[in-house]
Amino acid sequence: MQISVQLYSVREALGTDPVGTLTRLRDLGLREVEPFGLVEHAAMLRSALPDLGLRAPTTHADLLGAEDQRALFATAAELGIGTVIQPHRDPDLWKDEAEIRHTAELLDAAAETARGEGVRVGYHNHGFEADPRFEGRTGLEVLDGALGPDVVLEVDTYWAAVGGSDPVTLLGTLGDRVRAVHLKDGPRSGSKAEQQPLGRGEIDVDAIVAASRSAGHLGVIEFDDYAGDIFEGVAASLAYLQDHDDNDDEKDPRA
Repeated sequence: MQISVQLYSVREALGTDPVGTLTRLRDLGLREVEPFGLVEHAAMLRSALPDLGLRAPTTHADLLGAEDQRALFATAAELGIGTVIQPHRDPDLWKDEAEIRHTAELLDAAAETARGEGVRVGYHNHGFEADPRFEGRTGLEVLDGALGPDVVLEVDTYWAAVGGSDPVTLLGTLGDRVRAVHLKDGPRSGSKAEQQPLGRGEIDVDAIVAASRSAGHLGVIEFDDYAGDIFEGVAASLAYLQDHDDNDDEKDPRA
């Protein structure tokens, strides 16, 4: 599995020592990162990524709230970022199918602008988009049905579970629309403060990782919060994913 890490996980360290933080992640064995606040961090990333041998295939940015979408996508393209992901929409906008279809229209329009800069648009969920409130369908499924072909999804598998969906089933339903997944673990209550490295919480991460690896998703390690040392937490999650890959290769007679 291609593995990245959402830089929001290390936001406090990033705020005080951005280059040192990226260096620590690189030294853990990571070669890809997922920035947030792209415009805010663009100048630092412009030099730090190539200097440290890091790539950023995806980023989070409020593209639907951007004053100049084209400039945002041009910045992403300059940094070698292929997909700009809308990280959030107001939960109230996911209570009505008409509002969800409007979100799809906005994302499709943004994707047309992004295409001119050689960049794709994506959407990332929290728990409320994964609530199967529409006759058994989730808001993400409604969105998927309304979107054009150029918009992709990054499924946050932890929040999908907290929202009431089975993440593996949801990934299968959304199919090729999904290009990346956020991988995290913790209690099904959704307590951010109690999130854990992969394999130590209540989520069936084994099944999620197996499904995502089979589908060729980019796997993005993320902690919304963590009570311990965040770099140790990231390292533990990375080790889990690497061990999972090694074990799968041993089971695969083609390996």
